[in-house]
Amino acid sequence: MQMYNSIEDMLRISEAENKPLYQVILDNEARVSEISEEEIFKRLEKRYQVMEEAASRALTEERKTVGSLITGVTKIQYEYAKKGEGLCGSFLNIVMARALSCSEVNASMGKICAAPTAGACGILPAVLISLEEKEGFSRRKALEGLLVASGIGAVIMKNATVAGAEGGCQAECGVAAAMAAAAAVYLKGGTNEMAADSVAISLMNCMGLVCDPIAGLVQVPCAQRNASQAVNALLSADLALAGMKSPVPPDEVVDAMYRVGKLLPYQLKETALGGIAKTKTGQAIAKEIFGKE
Repeated sequence: MQMYNSIEDMLRISEAENKPLYQVILDNEARVSEISEEEIFKRLEKRYQVMEEAASRALTEERKTVGSLITGVTKIQYEYAKKGEGLCGSFLNIVMARALSCSEVNASMGKICAAPTAGACGILPAVLISLEEKEGFSRRKALEGLLVASGIGAVIMKNATVAGAEGGCQAECGVAAAMAAAAAVYLKGGTNEMAADSVAISLMNCMGLVCDPIAGLVQVPCAQRNASQAVNALLSADLALAGMKSPVPPDEVVDAMYRVGKLLPYQLKETALGGIAKTKTGQAIAKEIFGKE
C-alpha cells in the first residue's frame, strides 16, 4: 500500500494499483487512522447526515443570526428555486439554496460539518446532496464522492492551507469548491485526470479571493460565496468532464494559491479591515452590531 503527498501521487497510485480514486484515499485513511474501512464509512455517514441536516434546515425556516445579516436568505432563495424561473435553472438555484442553508445554520450556532472550514461549510454538502438527489446515486456512491473530496482537501491542507486567516477566502471557499468539483467528476464517471483538472480549474477561477467578513462575522460575503463557489464547483466539473485540460497541473495551482495567499495583506485575511468589511456601509453595520467599527 503506497502513501501519497500530492494529487499527482494519488493519480499515479490509482493507475499503478488499478484502483478507483476513492479506494486509494480509503486505503490511506485506514492506514493513517488505523481503523477499518467499515468504520471509516460509518464516520462518513455520520458526517454526511450532519451535512444533510444543515443543508435543509433553513430552507423553510429562518434562522436567527447575529445582526440578522443573512437571516432568511435561504428561504427566499429556495422559494425562488421552486418557481423554476431562475436564469440558472432550478437545479443550480437549489444548489445555492442548500449552500446558503449551511451558512445560515452555521451563523445561528447550529451544527454543521466544516468541509474544510465552517466558513465554507455549505459548498461540498450542496453539491453532493443535490447530485445524489438529481442523479439518483446510492448512498454508498455519495459517500465515495465524499471520500474523494476529503482526500483532495487533505492534500491541499498538507501542502498549502485552508485557513482564511492565512490564505484568504480562496483557501476556504476556493478549496471547498475544488473538493466538491473532484467529487462531482467522480460521481459522474469522469476519469482521475478529469477530477484533477476540475480541482485546478476551480482554484484558478477564484485565485486571489480575499477574506473580508463584515463585522468579522461569518455571514457576509461568506454566505454568498458559499453559493457562488458551489456553482463554481459544478461548472469546473462540467468543463473538465467536457474535456478541458488545465495547462497547469493541480499541485502547481495549489502552490500558486498558497503563494498568493501569503502575498495578500493582513487586512484581506479575516481581519475585517479591508474589502467589503471596510466599506462605509460595512463599517456602519459593524458599529450598529457591536457599538464600534
